[in-house]
Amino acid sequence: MSAPNPHTNPRGFLRALYDAAVARALPAETTAAWLPEPPKGRTVVIGAGKAGGAMAAAVDALWPKGAPLSGLVVTRYDHVPPAYKASPGRIEVVEAAHPVPDEAGRAAAQRIVQLAQGLTADDLVLCLISGGGSALLSLPAPGITLEQKQAINKALLKSGAAIDEMNCVRKHLSAIKGGRLATNCAPARVVTLLISDVPGDAPEVIASGPTVPDSTTCADALAILNRYGIEIPAAARAGLESGAFESPKPGDPRFAGHAVHMIATPRQSLEAAAAVARAAGIAAYILSDEMEGESREVGKVHAALARSVAHAGTPFAKPCVILSGGETTVTVKSKGGRGGRATEFLLGCAIALQGEPGVHVLAADTDGIDGVEDNAGAVVTPDTLARGLAQGMKAQAFLDANNAYGFFAPLTDLVVPGPTFTNVNDFRALLIT
Repeated sequence: MSAPNPHTNPRGFLRALYDAAVARALPAETTAAWLPEPPKGRTVVIGAGKAGGAMAAAVDALWPKGAPLSGLVVTRYDHVPPAYKASPGRIEVVEAAHPVPDEAGRAAAQRIVQLAQGLTADDLVLCLISGGGSALLSLPAPGITLEQKQAINKALLKSGAAIDEMNCVRKHLSAIKGGRLATNCAPARVVTLLISDVPGDAPEVIASGPTVPDSTTCADALAILNRYGIEIPAAARAGLESGAFESPKPGDPRFAGHAVHMIATPRQSLEAAAAVARAAGIAAYILSDEMEGESREVGKVHAALARSVAHAGTPFAKPCVILSGGETTVTVKSKGGRGGRATEFLLGCAIALQGEPGVHVLAADTDGIDGVEDNAGAVVTPDTLARGLAQGMKAQAFLDANNAYGFFAPLTDLVVPGPTFTNVNDFRALLIT
């Protein structure tokens, strides 16, 4: 993949880097090397995530035509690849809501649990897991309703909690996550294929780890809920305080013989983007694929780094591109605003850059959707703030209102690729020329 000239077409150059990062994580390109041999018995495919439809399509295409194959995977609405939707294969794919679960996700989770039961030691369960699975695979713990889970989920999303904190709570209020799905599959062998969307690539955090042991506890979940002041129903609190909602732990014999393979990671996608930049003659540096923190504050830090490069040539010499990934958070303090992590990062970054010449920035979610909007992210240019003022928009006022989408949309600076059918989380690229 080649990129446009970064000096004459910086927007096109940055978009090419994003496209390279996404392409590296597409299931069609990453699945074949990790598929096990067909078993003596049946192969049942189950799973969930934003990449679920594309993962199912890849497995269906690669699995021997004469070998038994069936199953069910749940993905986000409008995230089934068009070709598979038009001509479905042997694995059923259903759609449900994200980031707040709905009845379709609950029903799909119930069906997946049923598919996992009654298997033998000759059977294979192939579990396809990617980011987004926590919301899509929603089966509340006993005594908790879907409506209560929805309320808790909304509160977590607005709290500013990190993804591992949110998923710790989700695991302990679930009947399917935190390793419980795998224990339902016994005595069949379980092979899990993962696309990571979390800092550190921990399997137990990705989609709340439905097929792997969980090292967190009910006490951890309670501490997180208390830390962020999130109210929960009496039944949920009782289950956590008593330990009745405890998840299966490392060393549990029910996980013996299982396998977990990471088929795509944020680091691999950043490396793919860096390779495209270097091929265009631009030095590329990866800060980290594990960045967390408040989006607007992370934006300020990136801006400070870009200004240092622009003014002093440290820590990198220009021209260069600086890449980072991870999962930042947005603490929502204002009602009515629009925008996800990427656009809020960019607005914070633009304000801190103050129109710095020669600095262009793209931030976008690799799944193609920034939060719940229709964009993946946006682009900041040296004249972003000036163009905003020309339209009567003060950037800080929009940031205070958590309305980054509302700022970038009139400037026609949104990046709108549509669903990409994969998900390795945040992608950020700063070009300094």
